[in-house]
Formats: sequence, structure tokens, C-alpha cells
Amino acid sequence: MVQSANERLRELARFLQTRRARITPEQAGLPNEGRRRTPGLRRGEVAQLTGISVDWYTWLEQARDIQVSAQVLESIVRVLRLDSNERKHLYLLALQQLPADPTPDESSISPKLQDFLDRQGTSPAIVTDQRMNIVAWNKIASLIYGNYERMPARERNAVWQTFTSPYIRRLLKGNWENHARHRLAQFRANYGNFAGHPWWMAFIDELNRASEAFRTWWPQHDVLSGPEGQKINDHPSAGIIVFDQISFLVSDAPHLTVTINLCSTEEDTSSKLAKLLDGPAAL
Repeated sequence: MVQSANERLRELARFLQTRRARITPEQAGLPNEGRRRTPGLRRGEVAQLTGISVDWYTWLEQARDIQVSAQVLESIVRVLRLDSNERKHLYLLALQQLPADPTPDESSISPKLQDFLDRQGTSPAIVTDQRMNIVAWNKIASLIYGNYERMPARERNAVWQTFTSPYIRRLLKGNWENHARHRLAQFRANYGNFAGHPWWMAFIDELNRASEAFRTWWPQHDVLSGPEGQKINDHPSAGIIVFDQISFLVSDAPHLTVTINLCSTEEDTSSKLAKLLDGPAAL
């Protein structure tokens, strides 16, 4: 284990050295002092720009076993101009965990993932981030759960929609409480990674004011991960439709979760949704 930890720290040191070497003083906003013996920024310049001591930064590049905070890592990310993949790599080497909050550009999905969603046909499929914002979906999901394309960003949050949308309550009918409690427990589990973060605190405060059920259940601290199993909806056009749910993380974007509602043979769900896709509501 000691050898493994030492190798991780050596890898962190080498990574920082290579990232530092590719940044010019001009890119970092420093004056050009002419030709340098080695390319890139000096250690002292990185320390200055990140607001830490030269000794402390030097120890990082010497593979010493020192404690580092996420705040310092974010300063290093900024100064060394790391992209999202490099940022994840830095966190794994320094803290042995991924960053808790992804960068804003990481909420977008790849064309291949969108194509995968679209190929699910009559099976509603969505992608959610750690805040449970719905960031991608296929056509049938939008026809069943609401026009995500036209929704304001707040309403496109799965927790907000569950607790504040009269349409979702009607769609779930007698299953609403079980669904809402399950969704809330997933949200609480995610919140554990971000406790105290301003966005989460503001969102929870808004939901406390908007929903009596949320206000009652949130203090119970139920936590859960994974899909909710069978899901029964009463759609205004398609009628009773039944799904078996499956969820998985995106391998190259583990902060994103794909959820697919697989059409059950019960209530002839697949044929009902095929008609919905071909009907006027789909135009």
C-alpha cells in the first residue's frame, strides 16, 4: 500500500510538471522576460498565481505526502488551464476521488449518447446530472413526461418536477408517493457530496417553500440509489402504461446517469407508445 501511494504521488508530481511546462508566461498573464532555460511557468510563478506558498507547491512536485484541499486544486486547475478530463485526473491523483461538482460544460452530452437515447424507440430515456437536472432525453420521454424542450430549466429538474407538477401527480396517480419518496431519497444521497454548497441550499429552500410533502419528508434523511423498479403511469392519451426501469452511469462522464424505462408486456405498453409516437401529439 505504501508503494502504491508513493507511485500515485510521483504520478501527480510528473503530471503537474508536464502541465506547468506547456503554459507560457503570456498565457498566464505574466510579463515576458525573454528566453527561459526551460519552457513554461516556474514553480514560483504557479505558486504566486494560485495563492499558495512556493514551498508547498514545490512539495507537491516533489511527490511529498501532504494534505491538499479541493479549493487549492481548483486554483491549480485554473492556472494550468486544465480541461475537464485533466481536472478529473488531478483530483484522482491528489485526493483519490473525482471532483464533487463537474464543470458547467460537462452537463452536455455527446452526439453518440444522444443517438443511443433516440434509438430506444418506445422506451422513454433521459440523462440526469448529479443535481438531477434532466440534461438529455428522447422523443417518447418528452411525450410522456412533458415537453422538456420548452420547459424552463427549473422545471426540467426531476425532483422539482416530481414535487411541484400537477401533471406528474396525475400521471402517477396512486403511485405518486412511492415515486416521490424514491426520487427524494436519490436526491438526498447525491446531496451528501455537496452538503452546504450554495446551489443545493438555495434549491432545497425553494422546494421547502413550494411543496408540503418535500418539507415533511426532507428531515427524515432517507437515502437511496438505483432505479425504482416497476413504474405505472396513466397517460392522458396512451392510457395505462407500465415500465421496468434500468439506470447506469456514463463511463466517460460518471456524473451523468442514463435512465431507461423499458416497456413492459403488461397493458401492451409498447404498442400504445408506438401509436403515441405516430399521433398528432408527436408532431
